[in-house]
Amino acid sequence: MSPTGSLIPADAPFSAEQEAWLAGFIAGIAAAGRRETAAGDAPTATVDVLFGTQTGSAEFLAGEVVAGARTRGLGGTATELDAITPEQLAGMSHLLIVTSTYGEGEMPDNAGLFWEALQAEGAPQLEGLRYAVLGLGDRGYDEFCQAAKLIDTRLEQLGATRLLDRVDCDVDFEEPAAAWTAAVLDRLVAETGATPAGTPAAAGSGAPSAAAPAARSAWNKRNPYRSRLAVNRLLSSPDSAKEIRHYELALGDSGMTYAAGDALAVVPVNDGALVGELLAHLGASGDEEVDGRPLAEVLRTGREIRTPSKELVADLVERAPSSELAAVVAHGDRSDLDSWLWGRDVLDVLRDAGPSAPGLDELLPFLRPLQARQYSISSSPLAHPDHIHLTVASVRYGTGQRRYEGVASTFLADRIGDHAEHPDVGVYVQPNASFSVPTDDDAPMVMIGPGTGIAPFRGFLHERAARGATGRNWLFFGDQHRQTDFVYEDELTQLGEQGVLTRLDLAFSRDQAEKIYVQTRMREQARELYGWLEDGAYLYVCGDASRMAKDVEAALLGVIAEQRGRGDDDAAQYLADLRRAKRYVRDVY
Repeated sequence: MSPTGSLIPADAPFSAEQEAWLAGFIAGIAAAGRRETAAGDAPTATVDVLFGTQTGSAEFLAGEVVAGARTRGLGGTATELDAITPEQLAGMSHLLIVTSTYGEGEMPDNAGLFWEALQAEGAPQLEGLRYAVLGLGDRGYDEFCQAAKLIDTRLEQLGATRLLDRVDCDVDFEEPAAAWTAAVLDRLVAETGATPAGTPAAAGSGAPSAAAPAARSAWNKRNPYRSRLAVNRLLSSPDSAKEIRHYELALGDSGMTYAAGDALAVVPVNDGALVGELLAHLGASGDEEVDGRPLAEVLRTGREIRTPSKELVADLVERAPSSELAAVVAHGDRSDLDSWLWGRDVLDVLRDAGPSAPGLDELLPFLRPLQARQYSISSSPLAHPDHIHLTVASVRYGTGQRRYEGVASTFLADRIGDHAEHPDVGVYVQPNASFSVPTDDDAPMVMIGPGTGIAPFRGFLHERAARGATGRNWLFFGDQHRQTDFVYEDELTQLGEQGVLTRLDLAFSRDQAEKIYVQTRMREQARELYGWLEDGAYLYVCGDASRMAKDVEAALLGVIAEQRGRGDDDAAQYLADLRRAKRYVRDVY
């Protein structure tokens, strides 16, 4: 089978476009087959569950929806949005969509093509479709759950009928998502007359049935594993403008498993010094009781005090209309507000508001829950089954009266260990099935990851080495200076000598007068890069979403257009076909 699990052989003489078209054609036949019922033990009704995900949460929830549907006698499968066309939607009867929102209101990477097709002028009418949408998001962003809102509205415009009103979940999504799942599945059972397997239709007390949970790790957001930090090593030079560290976290007897390409969620603890400053400003001792716990502990382990919430900003503007913050907000320019807030923490904005700032009791509701931070895993379980490796840049900035530190990055760097403030750290794996090493060990890989974006690709290379994979591997890596920022240099050199790393192209932006970035190297090697794509290469990008990933995609489109000579529209279609074939995937943040 091909790397994507397709029935098309990996060495079939097809271009990327032809292979993607055939894969879609076969997937359409398979999807239609899944909706056919067989005599005997077939489900009495079928629901299609689609997901759009950036980090894996929506995919996991979609799996739970399917598991719950099956316990109720409903057939169903979970499929990513980009695998489905509007024409296929027109053939469905019941549809459930679970989607996150990426960046500032954008579709996640595996939903962009679906959305483009759905909003096109020629999209079919969907009068026969009944649907419901669940959104995952973060209220800290202006475009909260925007992807879910857009899809929900567009389906209605095309004539589809809601089974249930859309539910938009904040970062603590588990409970509202479970409630939505139970409600929408019970509605489907009532509409279709589905019967749980082995249960007569007339039986039962009428009480709502609970969705059967999908298989999951024992370690999660609500129950993180307490891991020992076995290695904390500085990778960048002490002379570097950056502080990049290599961590190894022991899995002990946890039974925790992971895959190359997954992320590790780290549960941080706020810096005690910052907590102390905030308490002093509020005139509190820290011993005050909040929900049965001392206030100081609540601020250290339970509340976000580094980044002011939107709700707090709005309250401060109302309370202190003459403050600097209020003046910035009055301009009405979101970018100006973002610039003003950048680097400032809760203590800064409280001081800016002066005596009008809220007191302790009024402030606490505006402090959002402290969230785990996710980092791309930089190891392979085949090479390191008992440890998970991370590659993290420590965030430290500020001059003058105040110095600032990143919540989780400096928690790892400074405050965990045998002789540190905390002996261990809470962690859990966040699977990312869409960002993984090709199953075909002969398939070529192109990896683009400047800075700490190298993290998953170190894991990919170790994975391929452990598997004895024969596919060629090409890495584009860069940072500011070769002498101080070339992390894992010895390791990459060794992988090259072993034949695992076929090619390494470096871009150190500030080692010469003209800045050179990874996208510069891509354009320089346009002919060979396109040749790798034509040979069936999988292309991966990891790193900053706001600038690097967009610049890399622009360069990639330019390379394709130049080499094919068929214009920009053709290049965009070629890249879209790579996305559909899962040969162009990104892990961006």
